[in-house]
Amino acid sequence: MTRRRDGKPDKGRAATEPTSSAVTVTVCRGCCCGSRRKHPAFDHEGQLELIRAGGGDDVRVRVADCLDACERSNVMVVTPSAAGRAAGARPVWLGDLLDDDVATDVIEWAASGGPGIAEVPAVLDLYEFRPSRRARGGLVG
Repeated sequence: MTRRRDGKPDKGRAATEPTSSAVTVTVCRGCCCGSRRKHPAFDHEGQLELIRAGGGDDVRVRVADCLDACERSNVMVVTPSAAGRAAGARPVWLGDLLDDDVATDVIEWAASGGPGIAEVPAVLDLYEFRPSRRARGGLVG
């Protein structure tokens, strides 16, 4: 059973809910990312379900309305766990993710420890980018 900040049992939360020490994958799905208008042939909902199913208990999946990196849609941000942050890792921004095999690489990396813990799959180097300061400021992890 999980506990609230005051130490009392939290009966409203499932015991398998990821903790704050979990890697977080934030998936942009508001403006351009997730848009049939911009990417009409891509199954955006299917990709999101693939990510949710693949993460298990070790990965927290969040959906953001817009991460303000529309030129790189579809965008995901992999935020390190507490252990990854302690090792010096920073969030990793990935763009142009319109391939389910690459999305699988992202979620498998996150499930194996993510930034600062597990080695980044080489293929993800092709998708990594540095977002604008404004975009980075909008992501609270």
